[in-house]
Amino acid sequence: MNTLLIILINITLSLALISVAFWLPQPNHYTEKASPYECGFDPMSSARLPFSMKFFLIGITFLLFDLEIALLLPIPWAMQYENMHMTTTTAFTLITILILGLAYEWLNKGLEWTE
Repeated sequence: MNTLLIILINITLSLALISVAFWLPQPNHYTEKASPYECGFDPMSSARLPFSMKFFLIGITFLLFDLEIALLLPIPWAMQYENMHMTTTTAFTLITILILGLAYEWLNKGLEWTE
């Protein structure tokens, strides 16, 4: 009975929120908002513009260190257990691999924007 009540409340709340979200906003369409491109490029020019590879290298570096934070965030909670050897070994291995990757990119001038 509790499960059915919870499901009924969830469905009712979801339908109420969907209907409010559908009827409440005033659509404000203008040319920039209706444009399919929202990346800062002129949509009427050629789509074959060259991109700088440095832009992609900086983006990939950001993603790697964002992943590092996401993987290393649970380590303080995991260190409360008795068997810390596996946790610390995994953490130090991950940090070492990322530091070596950063050093490699730095030595190959992958972090320099200008040539």
